[in-house]
Amino acid sequence: MPAFNRLIRFLAKNGKTYYGDAILPEGVTDIAKTKKARVIKGDIFGKHEVTDQIADVRLLLAPLALEDVKTVRCLGLNYALHAKEAGLPLPKYPVLFFKPVTSLSGPADPIPVHPIAQEELGLDYECELVVVIGKEAKDVPEDKALDYVLGYAVGNDVSHRDWQVARGGGQWSLGKGFDGWAPYGPGIVTSNIIKDPQTMKISTRLNGQTVQESNTADQIFNVKQTISFLSRGHTLLPGDLIWTGTPSGVGMGRNPKLWMKDGDIVEVELEGVGVVTNKVEFTKEDVPKL
Repeated sequence: MPAFNRLIRFLAKNGKTYYGDAILPEGVTDIAKTKKARVIKGDIFGKHEVTDQIADVRLLLAPLALEDVKTVRCLGLNYALHAKEAGLPLPKYPVLFFKPVTSLSGPADPIPVHPIAQEELGLDYECELVVVIGKEAKDVPEDKALDYVLGYAVGNDVSHRDWQVARGGGQWSLGKGFDGWAPYGPGIVTSNIIKDPQTMKISTRLNGQTVQESNTADQIFNVKQTISFLSRGHTLLPGDLIWTGTPSGVGMGRNPKLWMKDGDIVEVELEGVGVVTNKVEFTKEDVPKL
């Protein structure tokens, strides 16, 4: 078991970046409201210590540094109603795809939309429970699967449906792997606090309007099943992230379609973890100077 309960990575007011154990007021569970944290020293996946040093939080960063993330695995069609709105049958096995680590970003970072993703409509939101693996796992039985979890975060699997489907060549990663298209956080709540990841409310708000609202109990493949399945013949490493799919309510499944646009504010929330809030920013192509 880790020594911390709510892991954050943050820029402190002294200009330094730390891992820390978030200090929250009594009754508050949203890590995004963190103002102070106890600094952690050592290896968060190994020997570490939560010190008595308290630092003021200036900015919450992505919960894990890029060098501490190994692989970003993602499930598609893992909520029954989402599969229905996509017009697809329920999968017999988990539908797996990967996102590059460069798609990861922090809980308050802008979502940059490259000009290539501005050519057609189709920019979509997906709230997801994110599982963080804490120790090496291979051929794990379901009843032991949660023993390998460091903790849980919430993320937005930002997707461009045109690049995912029409231009994706049968693969989803192209339309989901742009830089900054996997904001997550606002921290990682460990299994010291979250004993059962299948009882958590999860939702998305777009410009203040609730567009997704569900519960992780509705997952087709629960966290135990997912970890067990993904570890069969594949080694999961400390720092691996597993994005466990999105519920119904995505823009693609609506009539008329609801696509994100430049300047939109999108919030994804997971009960007991907190809110990740990001602004959509259409970028301009960098033109090399002569």
